[in-house]
Amino acid sequence: MNGQAMSIPILMTFLAYFIILLGIGFFFYGKSRHIEDYLLGGRRMGAWVTALSAQASDMSGWLLMGLPGAVYLGGLENIWIAIGLFVGTVLNWIFVAGRLRIYTELTGTITLPCFFEKRFADPTGLLRTVSAIIILVFFTIYASSGLVATGKLFESVFSVHYTVAVIVGGGIIILYTFLGGFMAVCWTDLFQGLLMLVAILLVPAIAYFHTDGFSGIAQTMNAKQISTSWMPQGQWPMLLIVSASSWGLGYFGQPHILTRFMSAKSLMKLNESKVVAIVWVFLSLAGAIVIGLIAIGMFDGLSDGEEEKVFIYMIRQVLGPWLGGIMLAAILSAIMSTIDSQLLVSSSALTEDFYQQVIKRDAGEKEVIIVGRGCVIVISVIALLLALHPNDTILGIVAYAWAGLGSAFGPLILFALFSKRTTWQSALAGMVAGTVVLIVWKQLDLGQYMYEIVPGFAVNCLTIFTINLFCPQNNPQILNDFENVAGQISEGG
Repeated sequence: MNGQAMSIPILMTFLAYFIILLGIGFFFYGKSRHIEDYLLGGRRMGAWVTALSAQASDMSGWLLMGLPGAVYLGGLENIWIAIGLFVGTVLNWIFVAGRLRIYTELTGTITLPCFFEKRFADPTGLLRTVSAIIILVFFTIYASSGLVATGKLFESVFSVHYTVAVIVGGGIIILYTFLGGFMAVCWTDLFQGLLMLVAILLVPAIAYFHTDGFSGIAQTMNAKQISTSWMPQGQWPMLLIVSASSWGLGYFGQPHILTRFMSAKSLMKLNESKVVAIVWVFLSLAGAIVIGLIAIGMFDGLSDGEEEKVFIYMIRQVLGPWLGGIMLAAILSAIMSTIDSQLLVSSSALTEDFYQQVIKRDAGEKEVIIVGRGCVIVISVIALLLALHPNDTILGIVAYAWAGLGSAFGPLILFALFSKRTTWQSALAGMVAGTVVLIVWKQLDLGQYMYEIVPGFAVNCLTIFTINLFCPQNNPQILNDFENVAGQISEGG
């Protein structure tokens, strides 16, 4: 069916979708009377909301566009990205979620930088300030990837100019995030996560019957010299496997995912969320891989970023206008569910961790919420400007931002939760060292040999471990809090 025939039903579907999102935003407007409500939902999120909000905010436009595009071009050897992400998700829920929920409540903290400061008893404020700056830099880059995906989606579906597409999509996201804060973001993520799951399972199931089956797809892959083996081709296949699967390391340091753990109503609810989240992630990643494989048998000659539109082309080819519109809205869901979370975390970094720390320490909660909403707009505009002239694919942009956050914060989270010896000096040194190594590695273009998160994460861990050997933690209160959290985990586990 041609694009013109589909445009009106799809437009109506998108409008209905936008109305739902804005309705949720208006519903929660005014309900955030305290900064903890606006940034963390008052720590009263239920099991399903926590699970799907965490995973929907994680799986951005790269799940339905970037990953299928990578499989379409590179074949099964790119499956190691999905394997690494799945393992990282499972480990994050098992080892990090519960401890972080208890520890942040014990320390009375609602943002990651604030948690680092309190957990390691940093008297200088440097740990909090530097981590807030890192969040702002990499989340702005990350959010721009979502706006690039929005531009590609609208450009393909409605044949509008890319610039217009980016501005319209960004405007909708900004508005409902601005209005409702964390509660609005989480409840829209629940709706979006369910819609994404339906799309990623339904569309490839229907599209499969428009191919010659997996045997025909394998023949096409052989003819196009696309890998049909899980083992990467090249001189150092194990190195490539480690590089691709190391995406999983990033989970331990993603603030927009970690805040979902912090917002859960209780440890019991988190245990329920864990099962829902792991099943959702497995089905979603498997569906994205299948989409890429089926696309090989359906479409020829896509490259230079066009390969990231295979899911869009698939929907338009195998579905009618109304159902197709709903499935295309699922792609928009994947994009929006991540950007809104990143905007909110970035806003908290500017308000809670910078404005109140540096500019106005005695700012009231109402003032902080107003400043937070203003920060959402400022950060969004910067991300939008970056998205207007992208210099990489969606997956490429996400990869850099994901690695930056994972290298900076992943080791800090793990040492904070599992090492009572760690001091604020070692945490600060590790975070800075890991971030610097990551940036230098990327600038030297060494990512073609090994994904930059590996050296960044490793240097961060090594720095913290080495300094801890010579300057271990000796603050009685910090050591007592650590034992207290470990005891609560044992009782609740």
